[in-house]
Amino acid sequence: MTHSFDKDYWEQHWHEAPDTDPDTGHEPPANPYVARLAAELPAGTALDAGCGTGAEALELAAAGWDVVGADVSASALATAARRAEAQTLSGSVTWTEADLTAWEPSRRFDLVTTNYAHPAMPQLAFYSRVAEWVAPGGTLLIVGHAHDDDASTAHGHHPPEEATVTAEAIRALLDPAAWDITVAEEHPRSMTAPDGTRVTLRDVVVSATRRT
Repeated sequence: MTHSFDKDYWEQHWHEAPDTDPDTGHEPPANPYVARLAAELPAGTALDAGCGTGAEALELAAAGWDVVGADVSASALATAARRAEAQTLSGSVTWTEADLTAWEPSRRFDLVTTNYAHPAMPQLAFYSRVAEWVAPGGTLLIVGHAHDDDASTAHGHHPPEEATVTAEAIRALLDPAAWDITVAEEHPRSMTAPDGTRVTLRDVVVSATRRT
């Protein structure tokens, strides 16, 4: 099955996702790669491109970052805003409804991260696009799905083929004259899905620092 990943697709996805229901009490945690960077890097400005319901953006804001969480889905952003209201944040977060295939931020950021985001454009082209939004000296963190017939997404479904990627393919996008790649790896990770079952994700993680 081919997925469009357009606004209608994501509105339906987040409208139906269990973690958009405030009565369930389920709040998916930020992925551990963002949590690690939030602790290791000095707080600055950050963009979460394709932020969904805001777990990673809120993790950064709680660590003192000033964050823009951008997503095409108004339903996801409404949930993210509810989650933010319930938390005490030492930084700030601004939610922006945006089609990331066309949107251009007004500035560059100390950190740009994208976590399992799949817009209506080829996956690698999307990563090239968001990489341009990193300021000199800033960090790019990409977390994606590796192709694995036994792996799942956080919601317990298999990631579509067109939404998978390899660490080597992302590495090849980044000009070595402009980037220092610090992490480029693929590995499994176990987590609890919204329905309480344990699922295994196979993550692709690439982190790099922009020289210029």
